[in-house]
Amino acid sequence: MAGDFLLHARLEADTISLGRTDLCEIRLMNDRTWPWVLLVPRRPDIREIYQLSVADQQQLLAESSLLGKGMMGAFGGDKLNVAALGNMVPQLHLHHIVRREGDTGWPGPVWGLQAPEPYGEGELEAFLARLEPVLAELIKGVPAG
Repeated sequence: MAGDFLLHARLEADTISLGRTDLCEIRLMNDRTWPWVLLVPRRPDIREIYQLSVADQQQLLAESSLLGKGMMGAFGGDKLNVAALGNMVPQLHLHHIVRREGDTGWPGPVWGLQAPEPYGEGELEAFLARLEPVLAELIKGVPAG
């Protein structure tokens, strides 16, 4: 199924690969303002969650839940924003953004608020070190159902 999958060029340009699960590419939005990770199901020509098979929908929810719980634990947010907008990039991708009361733009959405602030090398390493246990568990595999 994933054989014909190609990551959308905009996602490729704006994100950093963190690995893959049985279903998804795991991508870090290259914006140090917020902890922001995307799951991109490796299925060709999918724009909406309902277009996935039921098994893939369940797997996406399991992976999303594990990622979200891990991100909240690692970064101590007040709210986890999870969204599949697709207005700019039609390929299905699920955003996971840790928000804190008082962060830039709180309580509004993060989209279009400001230009992205890319990670510096040391910042990226520190971020990845905090996220590593979550990534290891995700990549190991989340049983659906």
